[in-house]
Amino acid sequence: MFSSENILILGIESSCDETAVAVVKNGRELLSNVVLSQIDVHKLYGGVVPEIASRNHVEVIDKVCKKALNDANLSLSQIDAVAVTYGAGLVGALLVGVSYAKGLCQASGKPLIAVNHIEGHICANYLTYQSLTPPYMCLLTSGGHTAVVKVLDYDRYDVLCSTVDDAVGEAFDKVARVLGLPYPGGPQIDRLASEGETKYEFHSVVVSNGNFSYSGLKTAVMNLVHNAEQKGERIVKADVAASFNKTAVDGLIDRLREETVKSGLKTVAVAGGVGANGYLRRRLKEFENDGYTVCLPTLNLCGDNAAMIASRGYYMYKNGEFSDLTLNACPTLKLRGDRPDR
Repeated sequence: MFSSENILILGIESSCDETAVAVVKNGRELLSNVVLSQIDVHKLYGGVVPEIASRNHVEVIDKVCKKALNDANLSLSQIDAVAVTYGAGLVGALLVGVSYAKGLCQASGKPLIAVNHIEGHICANYLTYQSLTPPYMCLLTSGGHTAVVKVLDYDRYDVLCSTVDDAVGEAFDKVARVLGLPYPGGPQIDRLASEGETKYEFHSVVVSNGNFSYSGLKTAVMNLVHNAEQKGERIVKADVAASFNKTAVDGLIDRLREETVKSGLKTVAVAGGVGANGYLRRRLKEFENDGYTVCLPTLNLCGDNAAMIASRGYYMYKNGEFSDLTLNACPTLKLRGDRPDR
């Protein structure tokens, strides 16, 4: 099936506010990874403005792609396929990446691979741990998705529990806003929490059916802050951040441990932006004391990036999972969502 021993995949990611292009060899070796963030732009508004994100992607995606190829010392003709995020995410932002990828494939004759952004996050682990193979347990902690997943194979997943409302990353951003912290909220909460004490008690994010709910935790923090303001009482924001951080993470770790023990698997991994959270990474390392292998992607691969998309694209390439040029964006794609017609 392969034209050469080494398969080179160009990955494109534009699902939110990062314009990213990367080149990955054989799903594991990172040859280039260019990420152009829009944080400074959206910080002015306290969050991502979809229309602004889309316009910024249009302005820079060609330059980012050229830099990724240049950094890898390759030309487009040497690439075996183009993999692009087609969901989940902001529809306008996704369309920029999808349209650009389709243009590259139309011009070069290279095959097009449509990648699920959530599956991409899981594949970030293969770039950090080149010997990692399924099956293993994975804690998915992104801005839009939160779940404990049993990774059965490179393209087979069993979602054991997930959030019924807000994702953990979304909750971090909203609580940060309540505390007056700048966007993006996750790193700000992480930093502030390290300076505080867990003086406030919040209900667990684990609900009765074993899934997660972050809406109640977010509301509890909002009520705490607003009630104190109305009474003229002073609260220590660092203590609120530490208490929220602990509650938000502990529920994830508790459910991951329960499902991991039940599964009998001995490897656990994390995926998604909240995987960069210091407290979460320390809690995950505790698994090593019980004989588990713990996989923590490097910090630059926890957030949105194109390397993870290229890695996922490699395994789809091996299976001959190609899309045609009618591919469209799918902003509400799920982990086990239907793939486009091929």
